[in-house]
Amino acid sequence: MERPEPIDETLDPADWEEYRALGHRMVDDMLEYLRTVRERPVWRPVPDDVAASFREPLPTTPSAAPEVYEAFREKVLPYPTGNIHPRFWGWVMGTGTPGAMFAEMLAAGMNLNQGGGAQSGALVERQVIDWCKEMLGFPAAASGLLVSGGSMANLVGMTVARNSRAGYDLRSEGVDPGRRRLVAYASREVHSSVPKAMELLGLGRKALRELPVLADDTIDLAALGSAIAADRAAGHEPFLVVGCAGTVSTGALDPLDGLADLCAAEGLWFHVDGAFGALAALAPELRPRLKGMERADSLAFDLHKWMSLPYEIGCALVKDPDLHRRAFSLTPDYLEHTPRGIGGGELWFSDYGVELSRGFRALKAWMALKEHGAARFGRIVLRNVEQARLLEALVKAEPALELLAPVSLNIVCFRYRGGLADEVALDALNRELLLRLHEGGVAAPSYATVRGRYALRACITNHRTRDEDLVVFCRETVRLGRGLEAEGAGGDPSTP
Repeated sequence: MERPEPIDETLDPADWEEYRALGHRMVDDMLEYLRTVRERPVWRPVPDDVAASFREPLPTTPSAAPEVYEAFREKVLPYPTGNIHPRFWGWVMGTGTPGAMFAEMLAAGMNLNQGGGAQSGALVERQVIDWCKEMLGFPAAASGLLVSGGSMANLVGMTVARNSRAGYDLRSEGVDPGRRRLVAYASREVHSSVPKAMELLGLGRKALRELPVLADDTIDLAALGSAIAADRAAGHEPFLVVGCAGTVSTGALDPLDGLADLCAAEGLWFHVDGAFGALAALAPELRPRLKGMERADSLAFDLHKWMSLPYEIGCALVKDPDLHRRAFSLTPDYLEHTPRGIGGGELWFSDYGVELSRGFRALKAWMALKEHGAARFGRIVLRNVEQARLLEALVKAEPALELLAPVSLNIVCFRYRGGLADEVALDALNRELLLRLHEGGVAAPSYATVRGRYALRACITNHRTRDEDLVVFCRETVRLGRGLEAEGAGGDPSTP
């Protein structure tokens, strides 16, 4: 039987010049999309017909690249989360920059695997990590790793802590329930990635003591000391304290220097979750508030938050590089590090984390720091903190609004109060108010529960925010709140 003639196929374009023109159009469209972001609503829901279109069957035949791009423009681009908008202050999300967008394109074009090897990408990542150490006051000899975000960075630091303090070869033997139970400590305001890491590390959530906080939402050092003593008396093995450099709900900064002192005295690993707050150190005016962070054994933070880089890029720093490497390194013969050739290179990042296949995250950070300089990022961080103070003042000046937590850094938690006294009714009104702010496209705060009360939560990590945006936010919050209050009393509220 005669075999058919093989067909040479490729995924490269048949006409490079046509493809080049399409690429230029994409760049122009995205730059215009960023330039005009203020003119659009912060958010709008995905229409039902658009959502239904994403349930189409698997494509088995090609479509022309321009048609695919048009589908993106019509069905994807108009309906984002909204975090690039100047009035987006929900959760803790960064905004991105045009230059970093270009860096992502360049990184995708190179398509490096950053697991290791003798390549320029590894040198770029090493330099970015060195710059991160310099920015945050970590010693030059510390090790580091760029990861997907703060959750993975916390897992990296906590893994090194567990393995180094277990007292036996945990990597070979596994978590041994017959030994003394390893116990960790954090405030009850700690990010959910920390208890999740305890689960993933085989220690269990019950081994994390979530301690009470003081009136300013920072960890109670006295309660921490008592908990450590009680666990030792019960035969457990305290090994880790997690300090918060910016809590999720209110942005509170734990007393990091005090935690460092306690950990040194008790022989415990000190890890700092600095997901967004660590980068306050970029502003000289704010850096003293993070005193003690540089004493941590490990530090986790995100560059896609307050440094405005596109998702995803976080960083884990570990003070002892040998302990860091011993927690993760596993080199089979097919990944042998050779003295020369592509398999050479002095640093293999796969030896310092979970991932072997790793994208070129470092390029956008490297290019952004070169383009803007660390000082500019510091000025933007400081401006955001000053804007949080402005929002706090606007809330306090408006009788219909109520501040619910101290403003520690860049997060403002408040609610519409109006003339209501019933707490259940207030919670219900503010829940609906949040949705109307979102659906009206006016502004995008998120929410938090502060001492049992539902709060509108504005976290300002946005380089595009102007002071007038905060004035609009307060004005619309009051307008919508009054409408809802009237609606609850049988009135006809104005539409968002």
